[in-house]
Amino acid sequence: MNTETPVREPLPRGFWVIWSTVALDMVGFGIVAPILGRYADRYGANGFQVGLLFASFSLAQMLFSPILGRWSDRVGRKPVIVISLIGTAIGSFITGAAGALWVLFLGRLIDGASGASVSVAQSAIADLGAPKQRARMLGMLGMAFGVGFVVGPALGGLAALGGPHVPFYVAGVLASINAVAAIIRLPETKTIHEHVPVETHERKHRNLSAWVAIGFFSTLPFAGFEATFSLFGGSRFNLTEASTAAVFLVVGLLMSAVQGGLIGPLTQRFGSMALLRVGQVCVAVGMLFLGSAVEWPLLFVALALMVIGAGIASPSLTTLVANSAPENKRGEVLGFQQSSNALARVIGPPLAGLAFDHIGVGAPFTLGAGVYLIAIVVASRRSLRYSK
Repeated sequence: MNTETPVREPLPRGFWVIWSTVALDMVGFGIVAPILGRYADRYGANGFQVGLLFASFSLAQMLFSPILGRWSDRVGRKPVIVISLIGTAIGSFITGAAGALWVLFLGRLIDGASGASVSVAQSAIADLGAPKQRARMLGMLGMAFGVGFVVGPALGGLAALGGPHVPFYVAGVLASINAVAAIIRLPETKTIHEHVPVETHERKHRNLSAWVAIGFFSTLPFAGFEATFSLFGGSRFNLTEASTAAVFLVVGLLMSAVQGGLIGPLTQRFGSMALLRVGQVCVAVGMLFLGSAVEWPLLFVALALMVIGAGIASPSLTTLVANSAPENKRGEVLGFQQSSNALARVIGPPLAGLAFDHIGVGAPFTLGAGVYLIAIVVASRRSLRYSK
């Protein structure tokens, strides 16, 4: 019997530079996101306007993700990432210096357009690794998002002790330092191709619309969960703002652990398509449990299912998209995927809020499970060509 432990392939050179660039960028986002609503209140924003302020970021991201992705296919990943970091810095400084509500919207639109570089970073990761390594690398990139959302709010809370404007200036300085570091250290991963025959990739193109649909119907209910869980937790479990933040902290840590540690070995054993389907089922069942949860044990089981499911489904889907995309259009294709996800984040929260107000406390999650079934059906019934 063979008792040797499989040797994990080393990550390609340059991976950790890209990882740290994304993690630092997400720390800046994490600084701003939790305090933006209260900050906008200083300028007379009502609840609807605060919602629009958050939606404006995703709208800009939706519009610019394919554009930046296509640009990165033509000129390379590095210049697009650097310019995006500079845009993030400008957006943060504008938000911090705002003297009126419309200036806040301007800052968020600039920041959202710059945040569209997520797909470019994913493309750079896909450029570096062989197809069999992509799931592991994209999972670890997802871990960078989790690190940002854990460290960012804590840093923002400390910065806020210096005044309401200070966290935004800190985020701007962080993005500026990150841009300089990227100019010096970030490798260029993209090999520019003059021409790739269309017929070579004709079969792969047929499945891209299905991947985009899966991403949209997976993100829509999860965005609604993020927006309404605090209301649900307060109503059903008497959660305070602090305890709700603690729940999201645990969620972020668990998802980071799943994406950073489990995706690689699970993908090697089962393949990305199988993990996508299992993850989808876990999230749908978790949402169904969450909608009916009135006791703590069921709440914990529901959240664990959702987080573990999303943690394995999200990088698996991105891997399938990256493997299906023509090499000379990978940035553009991943940009369309991010654009679809951003649209879901614009639509999902208000729909979930309406369900909470007019149907019931658990309705956003029960209905969300139904929406998630659409993604499961698309993934299960379509005969998709994919690479493990």
